[in-house]
Formats: sequence, structure tokens, C-alpha cells
Amino acid sequence: MKINPLLLCDFYKTTHHEQYPAGLTKIVSYYTPRMTRINGDNTLIMFGLQGFIKKYLIHNFNDNFFSRPKEEVLNEYKRVINYTLGFNKVNYEKIAKLHDLGYLPIEIKAVDEGTRVPVKVPMFEISNTHPDFAWLVNTLESALSCSLWHTQISANVGFRYRQIVNKYYELSVDDDIPRNRALGDFSMRGQDSCESAIKCSAGWCLSFVNTATVPAILYLENYYNCNCEYEPVAFGAISTEHSVMNSNYAVDGDESVMVKRLLNDIYPHNSFSMVSDSYDYWNMVDNILPDCRDEILKHGGYIGIRGDSGDPVEITTETVKRLWNSFDGSVNSKGFKVLNPHIKVIYGDSITPQRTESIYKILIESGFACNNVILASGSLSMQSYEQNGKTKPYTRDTFGIAIKATYCEINGKPVQIYKDPKTDTANFKKSQRGMCVVYRDENGNLDYKDSFDANTVNEFTGENLLAPVFRNGGMLKEQTLQGIRNLLHGGNF
Repeated sequence: MKINPLLLCDFYKTTHHEQYPAGLTKIVSYYTPRMTRINGDNTLIMFGLQGFIKKYLIHNFNDNFFSRPKEEVLNEYKRVINYTLGFNKVNYEKIAKLHDLGYLPIEIKAVDEGTRVPVKVPMFEISNTHPDFAWLVNTLESALSCSLWHTQISANVGFRYRQIVNKYYELSVDDDIPRNRALGDFSMRGQDSCESAIKCSAGWCLSFVNTATVPAILYLENYYNCNCEYEPVAFGAISTEHSVMNSNYAVDGDESVMVKRLLNDIYPHNSFSMVSDSYDYWNMVDNILPDCRDEILKHGGYIGIRGDSGDPVEITTETVKRLWNSFDGSVNSKGFKVLNPHIKVIYGDSITPQRTESIYKILIESGFACNNVILASGSLSMQSYEQNGKTKPYTRDTFGIAIKATYCEINGKPVQIYKDPKTDTANFKKSQRGMCVVYRDENGNLDYKDSFDANTVNEFTGENLLAPVFRNGGMLKEQTLQGIRNLLHGGNF
């Protein structure tokens, strides 16, 4: 469906052109995480802007606005607004003038994607480059906000899991074992749309390369200058599901037949995971798998034993212990036991950060390395977080994300504007004032200064990390997936 990009907004955005002061020639706004509701997590990862710019500000405006006949675009816009807000409520001249201009007169300056930005610090600045189109700046707010907040929070989720992996792998796992393969994203089916699932998994892939969301790879290739043919963008996994296991059992009446078929006939040279709790999980672990020991040890890859019900912490850690008794293994350089490389334990449902830590702690206390298990985050953890014994959903307000206008020019004269509600007792809705710079202080921490105008902002003596990335319909600076990963993880992705 082709949608005029100027209709990708809240209704009230269509009316603001008439409400601004007469003589308005410029607006500058900032996208900022203004607070955090998560204990101990006061930074948000900058990610998704480049994807948004390419998809919406370049392709969508070019394909669905500028390349279409002006009358067609105007009639579409008028039809929707006239029959919903009412006739003669909106001045349509602004739409015609933008079409006549032939390009999007917007500039965006941003910190690098992959930067962990503290609350209160702006992530990017957006302004108009043509004096007739100041109204356009905040018209784009709705699409920007709904496109970015979950993408960025998903990047935060992946980073949080990665910090847990780094901590416990450092204690128990050989240094040459990749940390970025420890967890995967299994959340696609539980997301609220395909687009949400794609961008969510793309954010996850800043910290890990395992995902079940196939189109996340295409998103990253299209918008973040990578190629799965030549570099580790992301990887999937061969796995069974219950319909496979149950239909074979209905035919064979014996689960071991399917286990041997997978090992010997279907995937003799490939690693795969096998959901194992369709009937009696512990019978599978204690009896069927030991009976298939010869086939497993001769197999050309590993078989991942996947639980899918019960207490994930208990199921996962107990399975490792029982498989050690049946298949033995080795002791790594850090003195921890590692299962025979032909068999692993996988759990991909309800693995929260808290449960991940619990699993790793129990394994280490029992003398096992943490890489005996491969875990995955489902939609619960991608869309909610646990705190103080309660599960709370992620929303735009988890980090108080907003785009606020803080500077304008009226008849060419600079005017600093701001928002400071006295009823905001939490004091997070107070905006910046005037134009801003983002910089690193003497300790290397990200901070900002405001109250500049278009002239004085250029007099700032430090490095302003808000660098131009987009202007007048074209990209000025592009980042790669590899570069973003390196920035986020300090070169240790």
C-alpha cells in the first residue's frame, strides 16, 4: 500500500502549520530519552535512525510523494483530511509547495549509532533547511517516534543479555568461544507486526548473531551496509517443532525412531536442535538419548536437546548434569566441564535476563561451563522487563522518549523556546532550551549543553557529537553494522 508520507502522522500534526507564529522560518527539535523506569539502566542505545531515514525520508518520500503527480498527491491528502477533520480545516498550499520544491528540506544531526546515550542527552537534532518549511520538522515526529523507540529498546535488551554473557563466560568459558553465539532471538511470532519483529531483531543483532527472524538480515543488509554472504550478519538454526515430532510419533509410536532418523538420514553432517518435551522429557534425556549414544557420537555436528515447558532454570541445568552422566565430556582451560561436542542443551522460551543469570550461576556452582547451554529470548523479554517482582511492558515511556522543539527563528530572529511544566513533579518533561551540543566531558562521559542559537552553537570549542547524517533528501554519513557493533562493544563483538 502506497501511503503519502505526510499522512504518516497524528491528526493534530496536520493542523499545526496554521498555529505557529507568523514569520516562522526555522524550527530545531531534539529526540531525547528523558528518563528511565528501569533500575540501574539509565542509557539507551542509539540505533534505527539510518534505517528510518533510508526507508521513510528517502524511499517513501521519493516514491510516494515527489515522484507522483502533484494533483494525485494533493487529492489523496485532501480526501483523507476533508472527510475526517472536516472541510476547509487545513491549508493545503503547504503540501503543494513542498511537492513543487522537489526535495525534503530537512537536516538531521545525530550521535553515532551504537552509542549508549544517557537519559537527558539528545540523540539527534532535526531542523528545516528552507524557511518556508519549518512546519515540516515536527510533522515527522510521529513516524520517527513510533519507528525508533522499540528498535532502540530492543538493542538495549540485547546489550543487557550480552553483559550477562560476558560476565559468566569470563568466569567459566574458554576465551576463544564466541560470546555473540550464546543467545538468540526467538521473539518473532510474539511481536505485534512483521515490521516490529524485524526491527526488534535487528536491534538484538547488535549484540548477538543468532536470530530466528529471517527478514532481520534483509533489513540490516538494506539499511546498514552489510552482506550475509561475506560477513556474520546473523545466523539461523535447523530445528524441529512439535508438529514434526508429534506426527512422526503418530506414525512410529516410538520417539527414538525419529531421533535416529534425524541423526542418520536427514542431518548426518549438520548441527540441529530437537524439541524434546512432546511427551516425557526426562525419558528422552535419561533413556532415549543414551540408547542413541553411538549415533550421536558418530554424528557430523551436534544435537541440541531443547526443553519447551516446565521451569526453564531447573530443566536446563538438570539436563546438563544428566547428559554429562551419559555422554561425559572434557574440562576446559578454566577448570569447568564441557559436554561432549556432539550434544548441547537449548532452551528458547521464557528465558529472561534473571533466569539467564540463574542458569549460569547454577552451572558454574556445579562445575559446568556456561557454553553447555544455548539460550534464547522470546517475545516476553523483548516486550517487557521484570522489576521488583513484577513484569512491566516496554513502551515509549519506559525511557520517556520525545521530540521537542527548543529553538526557532521568526523573521530570521533567533528565539529560544522550552517546556517546563510545574505539574511535572517527576521533572522529566522539562525540555532543553535553545540549540544543543552533545560532547564527552573530561571523564569521557556523554553530556550536553543547551541555550545556544544558530550562531553561538558554532562557537562551542569542543567536539559536537551531533554530526550531520541527512540533508535535503540525501544521506551525508552512513554507518555499517560492523562499525556499530564495534562501537557498542568496544571492538569486542
